Amino acid sequence: MAAKSDYYDILGVSKGASSDELKKAYRKQALEWHPDRHRGADKEAAEKRFKEINEAYQVLSDPQKKSAYDQFGHEAFAPGGGFRGAQGFPGGGPFGQAQSGRWGPFTYTYTSSGGDGSPFAGFDFGDPFDIFESFFGGGTPFRQTRQIPRYSIAIEFMDAIHGVEKEVSIEGKRRKIKIPPGVDEGSRIKFDDFILSINIKPHEMFERDGADIYVTIKIPFSLATLGGEIEVPTVEEAIKIRVRPGTASGTSLRLRGKGAPILHGRGRGDEYVHLIVLVPEKLTREQKELIENLQEEDL
Repeated sequence: MAAKSDYYDILGVSKGASSDELKKAYRKQALEWHPDRHRGADKEAAEKRFKEINEAYQVLSDPQKKSAYDQFGHEAFAPGGGFRGAQGFPGGGPFGQAQSGRWGPFTYTYTSSGGDGSPFAGFDFGDPFDIFESFFGGGTPFRQTRQIPRYSIAIEFMDAIHGVEKEVSIEGKRRKIKIPPGVDEGSRIKFDDFILSINIKPHEMFERDGADIYVTIKIPFSLATLGGEIEVPTVEEAIKIRVRPGTASGTSLRLRGKGAPILHGRGRGDEYVHLIVLVPEKLTREQKELIENLQEEDL
């Protein structure tokens, strides 16, 4: 998955920056990247950067969170201390058993289901616009556009991929809204009279980074050794792929165009299949003899 930017680099400060220096850096960066100062494609990029600035300031301005970040990096705030380790990906979390969930560059709300992970695994980064306005005494230099009410909605992983129509209550009125295919965690959709922020529930099998999808598949030792065909799930349908003989555990395969739709664009991302080889724990006498013969040939 794509690496997250360093929090110190985002704010343009050193590790020894004082509280006042952090505040000054936040003000400068937040004013420059506030989405209401940008238009078109630049506005979407500004929204992402604005959320990164918010995350960076909230972590570095808190002594405990800063200490955890300095020691473990972004893994300190991932659900369970690093979900990829729980799914068979390398790099488990520094705080113990990982929990499933998504941590992406532009996410600012998380849920956690266990007590064995990171002490910050349930940390809610909050609404970056509220943080921004708190620096101006509850106001904003962009008041003319910030008067639009903002709401959030949680949707299923597959609804984010395929798009969905929802009935919601806005100021006591029932409304039908359409959420387009390809929305991501933290996406903001502007309707005529309100702005809707999207939160996406984790999927039991798939993980996502932008338009790319990640899935872990376990295969038997014999198949990895001899090669063969396996069925792999995608967000659209299951497909069959060929596993080469001698495939090592940890091998990743790229399925072009099998990821999520690109929001407001054309095409789709890719799917990455991570293969984990299952080594048998118990062997028959004949199986042991075969492996011993192979070991002798290797020598």
